[in-house]
Amino acid sequence: ENIHPTATGNAAKVVAEHQAKQDLVFYSGWFCPFNQRVWISLEEKGIPYQYKEVNPYKKEKHFLDINPKGLVPAIEYQGKALYESLVLCEFLEEAYPNYEPLLPVDPFERAHARLWIDHTSKTIIPSWHRLLQAQSIEQQDAARQELYEAQRKLAQQVKGPYFTGKEFSLVDVANAPWVAREYILAEHRGYDRAQVGDGWSEYAERLATRESVIKTTNDKDKLQVIYDRYLRDEAQSEVAKALRAGRPLP
Repeated sequence: ENIHPTATGNAAKVVAEHQAKQDLVFYSGWFCPFNQRVWISLEEKGIPYQYKEVNPYKKEKHFLDINPKGLVPAIEYQGKALYESLVLCEFLEEAYPNYEPLLPVDPFERAHARLWIDHTSKTIIPSWHRLLQAQSIEQQDAARQELYEAQRKLAQQVKGPYFTGKEFSLVDVANAPWVAREYILAEHRGYDRAQVGDGWSEYAERLATRESVIKTTNDKDKLQVIYDRYLRDEAQSEVAKALRAGRPLP
């Protein structure tokens, strides 16, 4: 498969800074937006971590031994493995309580944030990927309107400048990788951020220009190779296959 083997651009600089052994090992696929959620969280919180790139087509034996599903993102923590992006983000909150928090302290506000993370996972991300893979004009139009509506609902909840107010939170983390890739939908699927309304454009720009997002973003030409497959609906990722089969995203 013609996937660039390592991170590039700003992300490559961050990788170089995180090669020393640490208690926490971050197994990463540089191109994956789900993966970027965890990477953003690690950078925001300032947790020491060792970065290890996983080639999705040539997974090393040790990685498969600790994580038989072979999924990225994954972490190895004190010799034990965990995976699933949002589970990992929550784990970092609980395992590293003395580092920068990404969820509110107040129980109600924390639960409210989780509701909108759930909305992101069940509504925004599936609509985003449906639009990316849609081939007919009719399919694209329907998916685009679904995405606008899903993003509009979240935008109406944003307190500003970030979802919970002044502090960057896991709701922002959950959305940021796809916001940073919206240019792909704009260039190839007629997506227009301004059509969402309710302040989405301003909110999205704040996410896309957040330092942790910029630092974990790779060169556009390397990402384009990945997304060309989705645009042709030829990608073989679990997400792509689930959408083609009409199943929920894994």
